[in-house]
Amino acid sequence: MLQRLKKTAPALECADELAQAIAAGSSALRLKLNRSQIVRLVSYLNLLAKWNRVYNLTSVRAPRAMIAPHLLDSLSVYEYVKGPRVLDVGSGAGLPGIPLAVAKPTHQFVLLDSNAKKTRFIQQAAIELDLNNVRVEHRRIEGYRPEVRFDTVISRAFACLADFVESAAHSCAPTGCMLAMKAHLSAAEQQALHMMGKTARTYKLTVPGISGERQLIEISQ
Repeated sequence: MLQRLKKTAPALECADELAQAIAAGSSALRLKLNRSQIVRLVSYLNLLAKWNRVYNLTSVRAPRAMIAPHLLDSLSVYEYVKGPRVLDVGSGAGLPGIPLAVAKPTHQFVLLDSNAKKTRFIQQAAIELDLNNVRVEHRRIEGYRPEVRFDTVISRAFACLADFVESAAHSCAPTGCMLAMKAHLSAAEQQALHMMGKTARTYKLTVPGISGERQLIEISQ
């Protein structure tokens, strides 16, 4: 029994350290996450690190190093995400969808990606984290036709805003909004949106642990 405790103690200590770091980061974002939510986020990071050894889901390897660029970056858009229906386009390893689904349990999330290994991971993550508000779709956004359109369509995956709008606008409700997480919005992208008859509002995001520029672009229907 003593040997078992010695073997498991480092893992438990690691989980506790992750929980403390996540709690501190979410507090800096002015988010109030309960213990259950923080435990789910710790489990998500450990699961992502485990799958990452085989499937190369993210270039960040250690769970502790994932907190700022993955978890806190995703949670930084919390106040801008309208519900109850949210679509995460090009979700990849479940970002920002999984952290937001943990933080917003009353919202329903669809996480969509065309990469099979990534959708297998996020499906397993939803099961292991007991996220009943998450559904996974393995397909391209261009061919996705939801029965009910979404209040928020969000993505971290698109480099070009015009491509995002052209590909995903059909999934957004008339009163909904499209959100793109980017480092910056170029003048060329602004012009392209203008040519499409779209207007964009830019919000500066401050993410604990990230010194580079982060912005959220809100594109109204």
